[in-house]
Amino acid sequence: MPSPSVPLAKLGFLTIGSFERDDPRAGHETTLEVIELGERLGFDSAWLRHRHLQYGISSPVAVLAAASQRTSRIEFGTAVTPLGWENPLRLAEDLSTVDVLSGGRLNPGVSVGPPMHFADVRDALYPDTADAEDLSYERVQRLVRLVRGDRASTFAGVEGIEEFSDHVQPHAPGLADRIWYGAASLNSARWAGEQGLNLLTSSVVKAPADAGPGDSDFAAIQHDQIRAFREAHPDGAAARVSQGLVVIPTDSATAEQRESYTAYVEARTPRTTAPQGPARLLFAPDLVGSSDEIAEKLYAHAAFRDVTEVVFALPFSFAAADYEQILTDIATKLGPALGWSPR
Repeated sequence: MPSPSVPLAKLGFLTIGSFERDDPRAGHETTLEVIELGERLGFDSAWLRHRHLQYGISSPVAVLAAASQRTSRIEFGTAVTPLGWENPLRLAEDLSTVDVLSGGRLNPGVSVGPPMHFADVRDALYPDTADAEDLSYERVQRLVRLVRGDRASTFAGVEGIEEFSDHVQPHAPGLADRIWYGAASLNSARWAGEQGLNLLTSSVVKAPADAGPGDSDFAAIQHDQIRAFREAHPDGAAARVSQGLVVIPTDSATAEQRESYTAYVEARTPRTTAPQGPARLLFAPDLVGSSDEIAEKLYAHAAFRDVTEVVFALPFSFAAADYEQILTDIATKLGPALGWSPR
């Protein structure tokens, strides 16, 4: 197994936070317990996916507010919050509040573009302004400005017995520097660098439009995006990038779990062989096996060799016992194999 030239500095995990339609509390409670387990195991961060009108967490910020009161050290992130669903001013207030509650542990990850199934939800989401909404990069810039402390109102002062501020309250110092952009294309990665944001790159990228039908080298495409981001970023090679792949270590798994994990990966593998759909989305293969086997595959991954931070994604719809086994193996086996030490 090749030795890394630089040890992995930060190790986190990402979960969708699934729940049953008729018993949503139980699923949310399980997610909070998984975050508490992550802290006990020494993970640096726990990240939540954002799922609107699905049976997964629709309000990560609210769940992370709860998690902030049940933990003391582990950092939190959203990967990602699609800003097409959000009012940047209101989101800035929520993010700042959770950052203050957590003692400065929040890492908001965001993206832009029209909401999924926009034609189906626009009348509920923007009944009067759908055609006027700016769903471009400007929405990110507005959020960053508001979080940083730019003016949000032309009025500040005392009115009766109430005092008003002209910028977002509470103010969370340093939060703006912990905002991440979830990029899937070369252009969006470069734009994130130009804005001085941090970069979240996941298990999905957009294959270049001029690539041939057989061009499915995920690692090379992701590697190019990371390089473009850092070339455009004011911090250059020191700019923060976090990679998120699906990894399923089996060191302590039962025979039944190994069989289930292998079947899960096999069912998802066909989509990794070529770009999918008009957006030419390319999915990374899930990595399943012993921690040593997964570490060897990661060291051979061109994009992984360019990062010192990872947020490994937990598979969808696994049982709580499976997540406990996977997270425990990541923290005690895979992480150390990558040079990481638990906090």
